[in-house]
Amino acid sequence: MSDAGSPVVIELADLAGWAGKTVGHSSWRRVTQDDVDTFARLTGDEQWIHVDPERAKSGPFGTTIAHGYFTLALSTEFLYELVTIEGAGMILNYGSDRVRYPSPLPVDSMIRALVEIPTVTSIPGGFQVVYRLTYEREGGTKPVCVADILFRYYESGPGAAPPS
Repeated sequence: MSDAGSPVVIELADLAGWAGKTVGHSSWRRVTQDDVDTFARLTGDEQWIHVDPERAKSGPFGTTIAHGYFTLALSTEFLYELVTIEGAGMILNYGSDRVRYPSPLPVDSMIRALVEIPTVTSIPGGFQVVYRLTYEREGGTKPVCVADILFRYYESGPGAAPPS
């Protein structure tokens, strides 16, 4: 098990042995209004609940909140902080399953992710790993996001030329 600052290094050949295990907690990360504003501009989702702090004061949460997809997009940051897979010639983010947002993430909150590996499946040329991320807000009682993220690790990239 790892916690922030020291990633678990897993050899590709040993990946299946991690099924059913907990990797650990990422470090805490502050979500700023600038983060949320940048995400809003990039995605075109500039709803006032995310980008207008004055109006949001009288809204349902008393402040602006991060987009759910912004929270989900942090998965790669948290995963790479905690896990390094050695021996993979290519890594693909293959998708996500069962994403939920049980509570809002107010701007200026500190969040982190608990990372677990429910399953590892053998696929041609490598493995598919399901990472379950439970995003915790400092001082919160419910997670702000729970998601299963699928990554595929290949010995070499599909269609890649063999090493010379």
